[in-house]
Amino acid sequence: MMLLWALAGIPLGVYNVVEGFNIALQIQPQILTLLSLITWAQCKHYGYEWPWQKTIGAVLPVALLMGGLDAGLVVSMKKAQESGVEWPVTFMAVLAAVLLCAGVGRHYWDIWKMRTVRGISFLFVGIDALGDLTSLISIFFQPDLDILGMVIYGSELALWIGVFACGGYYNFRPWLGKVKRNRGRNEEGERGEDCHEAEEARSTALQEANLERRSSASSSTVFRTASSVRDQGDSHGQS
Repeated sequence: MMLLWALAGIPLGVYNVVEGFNIALQIQPQILTLLSLITWAQCKHYGYEWPWQKTIGAVLPVALLMGGLDAGLVVSMKKAQESGVEWPVTFMAVLAAVLLCAGVGRHYWDIWKMRTVRGISFLFVGIDALGDLTSLISIFFQPDLDILGMVIYGSELALWIGVFACGGYYNFRPWLGKVKRNRGRNEEGERGEDCHEAEEARSTALQEANLERRSSASSSTVFRTASSVRDQGDSHGQS
């Protein structure tokens, strides 16, 4: 992916310089190529445990070759434009868009293969997407609106938005389902507590009723008056 973006900086830089874009857009592709090569070198050194001598020996010639190719293409494209030949410049724009989209497309391949967005830095995705957006805005303020430039940056921006959408599908949707499940469990727990409290209240009421019956029974057998004793004796005598 890093090498794809490093290669994409060559036709993108050629197109932006030849078409006379503002200085920021002319420098941007060279920065993209430089940072991509540095990142690629770090991947080789830390990921594949290449020694620094081997890493620098591999990256430096590639960087020099890309720089020379970029400068040579700028000169040749300007001469082609002066001769009225436009298709080489158009080809540079198409090649830049294809290489940039291929670099982003690597994320789609990983997402489709792993069915997850783990390992994708959405901070990096956001920064890169913001760069495409600001580049588009910069093109809008050019003296002449460049359609191919809009296609280059707009296509990559659309793919980054798609990566964000995948992140929402694989991360936000399960999180939302988990929140709903936890809320359902809490509601069931609250209903269970209410039922338990109602059962306890019912049991307490039954206990109080039993105590009242016992109290009434004890008052009729223990606390007896003289008249009640005589009444009971008369009733026994009559029987």
